[in-house]
Amino acid sequence: MRFVITIMMLVSLIAAGRATQDVGTKNSARFEVTVSAKLASQARNGRLFVILSSRDSGEPRLVAGETGMNSPWMFARDFQSITPSQAGVIDETCASFPYASLREIEPGTYIAQAVYDTNLDIKGLNSPGNLYSRPRQVQVAATRSDSIRLELIEQVPAEELPKSSEYIKYIKLESRLLSEFWGRPMYLRAGVVLPRDHTTEASRKYPLRVHIGGYGSRFTGIGRMMTEGSEFKRIWLADDTPRMILLHVDGAGPFGDPYQVNSANNGPFGDALTQELIPYVEREFRGNGKRVLDGGSTGGWVSLALQIFYPEFFSGAWSSCADGVDFRAFQLVDIYKDANAYVNSFGFERPAARNLHGDVKYSMRHECGSLENVLGRGDSWTLSGGQWGAWNAVYGPRGADRKPIALWDPRSGTIDHSVAEQWKKYDLRLYVENNWKTLAPKLNGKLNIWIGDADDYFLNNAMHLFEEMTRRLEPKSEVRIVFSPGKGHCWRGISEVEMMKEMAIAVAK
Repeated sequence: MRFVITIMMLVSLIAAGRATQDVGTKNSARFEVTVSAKLASQARNGRLFVILSSRDSGEPRLVAGETGMNSPWMFARDFQSITPSQAGVIDETCASFPYASLREIEPGTYIAQAVYDTNLDIKGLNSPGNLYSRPRQVQVAATRSDSIRLELIEQVPAEELPKSSEYIKYIKLESRLLSEFWGRPMYLRAGVVLPRDHTTEASRKYPLRVHIGGYGSRFTGIGRMMTEGSEFKRIWLADDTPRMILLHVDGAGPFGDPYQVNSANNGPFGDALTQELIPYVEREFRGNGKRVLDGGSTGGWVSLALQIFYPEFFSGAWSSCADGVDFRAFQLVDIYKDANAYVNSFGFERPAARNLHGDVKYSMRHECGSLENVLGRGDSWTLSGGQWGAWNAVYGPRGADRKPIALWDPRSGTIDHSVAEQWKKYDLRLYVENNWKTLAPKLNGKLNIWIGDADDYFLNNAMHLFEEMTRRLEPKSEVRIVFSPGKGHCWRGISEVEMMKEMAIAVAK
């Protein structure tokens, strides 16, 4: 049996390095990307992308990063600089997604766009300061080896806060704690939604609801929440809705979403939130010092983590579809025992996502070992700014080069268990279990959790392990965990109104 599994694993690894479908005739495409003279000084030390789309609409850069074999094709390489006369070359030797190489692309007509990613503080293709070419139609030929030329002629504008209104306020606050860590000015961004009658009841103080969105959710999301005619706005301003201030934190950082906790790679985000941003908001908008948390997916984990790590600072957390709360089930990977992240113990490619019917949508190798390796500098998922790269930066140790150390090898998926040991401080199940005697009087009754038992990313597995742990705790734990059969990711088993009324009770204690 051991011999059979080894052979199956070898075959799987070889097959996974190739495209998962026949793409026909090989081409000999090559791209040469230069920068316009007016932007030449901005084209220093970055990662160059060429994005190809078969969709005849919009700009490929705006949809790049999707998973799936029908996603826009991306090819990338790092450069120290690109000049008007010295082109950055993208060819078959570059990192490639979703196919193994640029040569795998079917000959035909495409919309092409180049992006030069240079922003160090906000990881993303379309972050302020990044350079890009105008989209143009190109021909990829089957035999001809002519270079296709693109020019970086546009720049993503500098960040500008949206305009505030009666109920919506935007904040960009320089953080002393983060600036000291990074050695350059770093900022905390946030959106604030004020309660009805905040202006007219000038002496009244309010509790603070800290809201964390899904992965990478920007603080500007409050604009959509409070758009005219939205259900959230109707509820927020209704007569019977408890009055509170809503603080929407920002999900952007140098390595992707910083998850709002202290970490070796991102710096003291948790302390910056609790010591700088929240006190500032409470001073500016008349907070009363009582605080609650809520969020889903990434926000589900963050709300739980902040409540657990700062148990007396917050009065309760309402979490849905939280990211993995037990690293024995980090999606489908047991980081402590499994040998490989991409291949399971049976020798098969490990799924990363499923639909409600159980069909696999994509694999770990596709999402992390292909997509995120293309997005990340050095062809590594650890610097991708994507989901797996962000987790690795938040939970993992920092290397001598001041970059996150990979939990697993970017290409093979082999897990480094010495690194896994250093993740344990962020394993919420382990942290609660090991510290329960101290946490119990501060935390009991404050955790409220909902999750679907058919979660797209298998997050229910970790939550079942967490629940199992809570049943063993002494003194007895008071943790509410609700599972729903057949429900997928982002199921929340409580309405907005019900949740806010429960929050009002919690802050009144």
